[in-house]
Amino acid sequence: MHRYLVISPCRDEAGFIQFTIDSMAAQTQPPTTWLIVDDGSKDETPRILEAAAARYPFIRVVQRADRGKRSVGPGVIDAFYFGLSQVNLDDYDYVCKFDADLEIPPRYFERCMEHFEEDPWLGTLSGKLQLKLGDKYVTERIGDENSVGAAKFYRVACFKDIGGFVRGVCWDGIDGHMCRLKGWIARSIDEPELRITHLRLMGSSDQNVWTGRVRWGRGKYFMGSAPYYVAAVALYRAIERPFLLGGLGILWGYVKAGLERAPRMDDPAYLRQLRRFELESLAFGKRRTVARYNERIRRQAPASQRGPEPRKG
Repeated sequence: MHRYLVISPCRDEAGFIQFTIDSMAAQTQPPTTWLIVDDGSKDETPRILEAAAARYPFIRVVQRADRGKRSVGPGVIDAFYFGLSQVNLDDYDYVCKFDADLEIPPRYFERCMEHFEEDPWLGTLSGKLQLKLGDKYVTERIGDENSVGAAKFYRVACFKDIGGFVRGVCWDGIDGHMCRLKGWIARSIDEPELRITHLRLMGSSDQNVWTGRVRWGRGKYFMGSAPYYVAAVALYRAIERPFLLGGLGILWGYVKAGLERAPRMDDPAYLRQLRRFELESLAFGKRRTVARYNERIRRQAPASQRGPEPRKG
């Protein structure tokens, strides 16, 4: 039995969070601690959380001061770290950032930990996302090279090794590249026991989908992606909801951030890793590129078994 910590930032999730609570309560191996950070909710969320905490001993609810509005991206990560500050991470084997608008199968977390036990190189993992539209389920198109932002399950050793999450837009893309840079494998897997139901369209929680796609493009600029790669991403996303506008939003967000000379990641080793991965993905396809990177990582000793890196200088 391994100890795992789940941290869920939430704000005004009354329409969804009971589904998430029910999913977590049904887990065959429930979390050691599920820390829910109420990030200034003004709807019925606090009442729902209070009832859940009284019923399930693994749930802890902490309140965070109201920032006045929902803030996705860095705002969510600020709430995550507020929750993390309430516990000792060394008490756990795994840590998970988990959204409050998800449903998961009963064996989700148990199955995740089975994968980690089988693969000492694995640093972060998730299942794949599917969107619930009425009575239908539509699979969200997500690559295999990282765990999904909605449900990032991490080996604590890996989480510490990469320095945790960057407090900026596209934090959930940057972390996967940092994993590969440090010799860890990041992945998402399509298995029935790992299918995550997203109860609303990804990127629509703040104002609307257009705003979310513009934010996505701005995040691509922040994380250091090359213009030609962002153009390819925009074209790829143009054929999914909201059709064409989504791709244009990503492109506009990236261009606008460049015109404004917005901040960007400035870690040279990370940027070399990112640009090489993007070029190889365009040349060989992302799936083949991910397989090549993972093969190179597996030729080394698992990161958890290596000694500290020698000091420079």
